[in-house]
Amino acid sequence: MIGSLVLTGYAAVLGYAVPPLLARARWPLRAPRTAILLWQALMAAFVVTVALAWYHVTASGRHLHGLLGAAEQWLGEPHAAGGAEGLGLLVPVGLTALWPAAWFAAVTVSARRRRRRHARLLDLVGRPVPELGAVVLDHDRPAAYCLPGRPARVVLTSAAIDTLTPAQLQAVLAHERAHLTGRHHLAMAAAEAFGRAYRVLPLARAARERTAELIEMACDDRALRTSSARALADAMCEVATGATPQSAFAADGAAVLVRLKRLLRPGTPLHPAARCAVLLLGVAAAALPYFLTCGPVLG
Repeated sequence: MIGSLVLTGYAAVLGYAVPPLLARARWPLRAPRTAILLWQALMAAFVVTVALAWYHVTASGRHLHGLLGAAEQWLGEPHAAGGAEGLGLLVPVGLTALWPAAWFAAVTVSARRRRRRHARLLDLVGRPVPELGAVVLDHDRPAAYCLPGRPARVVLTSAAIDTLTPAQLQAVLAHERAHLTGRHHLAMAAAEAFGRAYRVLPLARAARERTAELIEMACDDRALRTSSARALADAMCEVATGATPQSAFAADGAAVLVRLKRLLRPGTPLHPAARCAVLLLGVAAAALPYFLTCGPVLG
């Protein structure tokens, strides 16, 4: 009972107390990729904590090593009496873990279907431009986006090509390619699935919103390796009003004003030691439930 109460309290801290603090922090602007990993780690930690809390309620005070024994017992004797008891201990843990996993599968499959439909449309009305490595659509509004998949595509409108200077165009292309190489659609699918699985949870809402913003900032940083901040900022303003399809990453993205300020008034990058500390914090957040409830066993 004590273990379940401790875990419930920790889940409440993760789900309600931590998100406002992290959302108000300024350091993620200096290290967006590190912040994305931390948000992902917090979501994983919450799922692990809730699963272990259910286990402690079901197992009537058994330590976590009992969960491993139950799994071994059920796998070894799934039809025996002991195996049935082990299955009874595993069911709540499995259901807790499968709930967000099922949402992730649903979100991923739905997004893939939309991308395939849009890809077929691009094959019909778009024209490939090999020198740009992009597909061009005839449209009177400048827009740029990428479409993950096989093959992945970067899409530009004819108005974007006519409006943007060569430097701005290269900045936009670098930004969109960063989405594809970073496989950012998977990180967004995880945040979206967690948000749907735990709709009323502040962690779910904050993780979904912040992940979208931080992904755009991470792509800005990648584009700055080959483009100037001014070119990227000007291009961002030009394509900010362009319409983009669902399940695609656009160069305008979220929080445009914050991104513009970040580009034009860059801060000092987060120190590598601080980045490592944040990543270790994320790992510790997921591992802490085990040590909170099973420390005596390790001793």
